[in-house]
Amino acid sequence: MPAIRVSQFLLNLTSERPARLFRFYRDTLGLEEEEFMGHAVKAGGATLMFDSHSQVRGGAREPQRYLINLVVDDLSAEQARIEALGVSFIRRKGHEPWGARVSTLLDPDGNYVQLVEYHPEGMA
Repeated sequence: MPAIRVSQFLLNLTSERPARLFRFYRDTLGLEEEEFMGHAVKAGGATLMFDSHSQVRGGAREPQRYLINLVVDDLSAEQARIEALGVSFIRRKGHEPWGARVSTLLDPDGNYVQLVEYHPEGMA
């Protein structure tokens, strides 16, 4: 069976306050704004877009259902930079059995955002 041909990956994160989420990901986390897409940022080869939805009310009810993973080269440096901006982490540099280190923070809507440092070449 042939595979679906995907030309771009875009995740639409809906909120009662999409502009606030957009500013957090752009200004606090430092993700580059995606031009010509409204409230959107670039994340690796994907696009994270922020929009409203008529059925979305309040914060994330199950924040662990969707994990927004941002793979970084230096977890300690990125976490320190973000903490200096007043963001608290609910998990700090946890070690995963598959070799990664993961820190978890909450965005303004309470969604889990994980900074992941993974260097498979260093695993024995």
